[in-house]
Amino acid sequence: MLQQVQALIDQNKLGEVLSKRYADQHEVRTDKALYDYVMDLKQRYLRSSEPISKVAFDSKIKVIQHALGTHTMVSRVQGGKLKAKREIRVASLFKETPPEFLSMIVVHELAHLRHRDHDKAFYALCTHMEPQYHQYEFDLRLWLTWRELRGSEASGPAASAD
Repeated sequence: MLQQVQALIDQNKLGEVLSKRYADQHEVRTDKALYDYVMDLKQRYLRSSEPISKVAFDSKIKVIQHALGTHTMVSRVQGGKLKAKREIRVASLFKETPPEFLSMIVVHELAHLRHRDHDKAFYALCTHMEPQYHQYEFDLRLWLTWRELRGSEASGPAASAD
């Protein structure tokens, strides 16, 4: 598998292959649209899980450091009570990706509502919500690699081709 990917990189065809497989872009561009998208999936698959108080695109998430999104629980003291609120943040980079990649990221973060660790049960839930989860995750990693390679090149032809 690695040899096949490396061959595509060496032939400067990784972007072309990914563009053919994932030709569309999703329309979720605002925090409100992302919130609605996440809540729709949550309602479909995780109705009884804890509520989510905030969903947003976040420009501070560093994809290069392997963070695509985050799921956090923020605790605040309100009066004499401790209130916990759950938040999901998705890297702003994913405002303009194929819908499959956004789905994969959101499913991943939603799965953390039930499973804290990346264990067998976590990935079973991910594939329940998105049957192609593992393929999308793999292809997303390839897309990020291609994007990084394209950005590291001087403004040659591959840097401008989409």
